[in-house]
Amino acid sequence: MACRSGEGGPAVRDVDLYRQLLGLEDPWRVDHVELSVQDQRVDVFAWHAESLLWPCPECGTGLAVHDHAPERSWRHLDSCGFATYLHARTPRVSCAVHGVRQVRLPWAERRSRFTALFEAFAIDVLKESDVTGACRILRVSWDEAWAIMERAVARGQAAKCRRVPELLGVDEKAARKGHNYLTVVCDLQRGTVEHIADDRKQASLDSYFETLSEEERAAIKAVATDMWEPYLNSIRQHLPAAEGKVVFDRFHIMKHMGGAVDTVRKREHRELRVKGLDLLTGSKYLWLYSAENLPSKHKERFAALREENLKTARAWAIKESLRVLWHYHSLGWAKRFWRRWYFWATHSKLKPVIDVARMLARHLRGVLNYFSRARITNAAAEGLILWS
Repeated sequence: MACRSGEGGPAVRDVDLYRQLLGLEDPWRVDHVELSVQDQRVDVFAWHAESLLWPCPECGTGLAVHDHAPERSWRHLDSCGFATYLHARTPRVSCAVHGVRQVRLPWAERRSRFTALFEAFAIDVLKESDVTGACRILRVSWDEAWAIMERAVARGQAAKCRRVPELLGVDEKAARKGHNYLTVVCDLQRGTVEHIADDRKQASLDSYFETLSEEERAAIKAVATDMWEPYLNSIRQHLPAAEGKVVFDRFHIMKHMGGAVDTVRKREHRELRVKGLDLLTGSKYLWLYSAENLPSKHKERFAALREENLKTARAWAIKESLRVLWHYHSLGWAKRFWRRWYFWATHSKLKPVIDVARMLARHLRGVLNYFSRARITNAAAEGLILWS
């Protein structure tokens, strides 16, 4: 069913309704509306008044229409549950300085396939849900949702006063299933996201530093990150005196230790099963808890496990002891504790634990920069739930 602006009666009311719903203003108007009940879809076709001057999108000079781009469509907010699309041919102008350019449209950003009203609604949904759920609600693909978020971040960055953070957090986030990653740069003082880039390569972080001047990069005092070499290479390349500014994030360090404990558990579990013992069956997640966070319902069983002469229990104790390092305030006392802990870990005869201890020793300056440079972590980035 099609409704045209010149047919009078209900058709005129429908056209006026969609002009209001779309927020169209002069010189744009709704030419006609097509409804398909079978497809559960509404298509709204817009046109503009004639004999107008359109501003060049680069310099603002008023120019007559040169021609029109091919028809495009933009997804709009649903109408009574029907997917709604706006269609139009964008005027183009011929500027003496900038050449032929498409004029800016009032209802959408350049290169977007969604109206501004739809994108605003989509951002509200994304704030309240993970991306998978939001995609189902909005009936868009993951890539389309990601593009909407990218444009929202760009708008937010453009609206902010430029201020280069002194304390940065650099972290990777899993974007979706299949180990697709994003690189996230945060201002640790303000708790804001400053930059998001695809993947976790050196180029991902390079793309942030390359937006800063040499003076701005020199003003960065410390960067909290993990021991991912591509990130470290980028930091070394772009920040002066980089080795003294890198602070290895304690949450990532403890994650490495948790992984070592789990490796010890899996090996010991296999050894015990050969002997017909099931002591460690179903205990995987117990050993990943810190002592204070262990749920009450598991405390009795966990206490019994710790009474057994288990390699896993020794690995867990070494992991828990390492947490004490970040309780120190003095660099000197932190070094003393480290030497004692390192001796214990490397003499534990537990290869996964020894491997992590030696890895930390190779990166010790970045571990101890927490006490001498800045007491920072990536907790802000760790708290972000971007998508799943």
